[in-house]
Amino acid sequence: MQGPFVLAIDQGTTSSRAVVVGRDGAVVGAGQHAFPQLYPRPGWVEHDPEAIWRSVEAAIADALGAEGLGVGDVAAIGITNQRETVVLWERATGEPVANAIVWQDRRTADLCDELRAAGHERAVQHATGLTIDPYFSGTKLAWLLREQPELRTRAEAGELAAGTVDSWLAWKLSGGARHVTDYTNASRTMLFNIRRGRWDGAMLELLGVPRAVLPAPAPARSPFAVTSGAVLGAEVPILAIAGDQQASLFGQACFRRGQAKNTYGTGCFLLSNSGATAVDSENRLLTSIGAGAGPRRPEYVLEGSVFVAGALVQWLRDGLGIIRSSDEIEELAATVPDAGGVVVVPALTGLGAPHWDPRARGAILGLTRGTDRAHIARAALEAIALSSAELALAMMRDLGEPLTELRVDGGACRNDLLMQLQADFLGIPVTRPKNTETTAMGAAYLAGLEAGVWSSPDEVAELWEPERTFEPAMSDDARLAKLHEWSRAVYRSLDWATS
Repeated sequence: MQGPFVLAIDQGTTSSRAVVVGRDGAVVGAGQHAFPQLYPRPGWVEHDPEAIWRSVEAAIADALGAEGLGVGDVAAIGITNQRETVVLWERATGEPVANAIVWQDRRTADLCDELRAAGHERAVQHATGLTIDPYFSGTKLAWLLREQPELRTRAEAGELAAGTVDSWLAWKLSGGARHVTDYTNASRTMLFNIRRGRWDGAMLELLGVPRAVLPAPAPARSPFAVTSGAVLGAEVPILAIAGDQQASLFGQACFRRGQAKNTYGTGCFLLSNSGATAVDSENRLLTSIGAGAGPRRPEYVLEGSVFVAGALVQWLRDGLGIIRSSDEIEELAATVPDAGGVVVVPALTGLGAPHWDPRARGAILGLTRGTDRAHIARAALEAIALSSAELALAMMRDLGEPLTELRVDGGACRNDLLMQLQADFLGIPVTRPKNTETTAMGAAYLAGLEAGVWSSPDEVAELWEPERTFEPAMSDDARLAKLHEWSRAVYRSLDWATS
């Protein structure tokens, strides 16, 4: 083992993971613990913040225990997290006052309709780089303060603290000493001015969010906090915080404009480094701050989000019973040469970019008497790849240049059939690295750079190694036909739900 060591906390939508990384970039210890998903009403998704914290504690213990390491062996901590999920808690006690509202939650669709109808879309995009959608944290926090007026009163009085999950973890790790966030997470709230690097007064007023409730923002590489000895057993600096997708982009060593990655997790998240200039998307993509940004060093990313990707496979397993385990889908889908005309639109929680329709709903189209479960399984994999291809094409138009390679990570990138479909539908190579822990690695690299474990991003880039590249094998005509079929199917799913 090559020390010094960095501890990366990767807090995700369904589980929390912790990894210990050595100077050679090798993972020497890992732990992962799931926590419950809560669905109190249709379209609502919640987490118990304390359950998130307990899962993080357990993951850290397992990661350190794997090689008999102690907290004192850790030079720095980096945090990466599910973005847009909002936690609200009491400053005095550290107790949550409500369940966390998860990024997938759609309860603020009516509020978003009101904001769009009032003509605020353009101002929101210019200031925050985002579109108006229930996806983002600001409307969730606004909803909490609207629904419970006593919470608003307490928030205005400074009695409550709010933040995304990174803020909650930094608070807990520091024993309540620090209420902080980073620019990448702040830029996903719909409350943060990405050009000025601070909370935007006009956006706070628009959503009715008091500034007193919000954390102090800083670049992803910053001295955010020091862990409490009473909490973690030692005082260790937390030197990096980054939202999961920006951390993944960093972990994939996409440090130059036009370099792109796609993460295949619960959803799919396609990001490209757009350099020092914030791109005003003409194709309904999002502009956020990158993990490489510093106090005087701008870095922006262009992003498209698919809300349901791996979650579609889970639905085929748990909802329809088509497969017994998620790993079975590749073998089943490979038993047929194509989807037999079946198209799955995975709008189970609405559609993200470039459609931004919270009332879209999932659909399976093209069914015939000859359709069997293998066709549906293959159509589901095609849906994941086609959703991402649609985003990549929009991204190329916004950047004004082609993407020459897509780097991939996330659990589903191990599915060779899915990766080949992705290369076919994009028409560019898809490269899978040897180490697909890129989200956690991004947090580790950011913290390690700040601690001096690594000297520069160039040194980090040398640690990235490809495992396999999937080359496109589909003709241009076939690709265009498939994308056209996909567009027809998506159109039929739009604006389906009435509430």
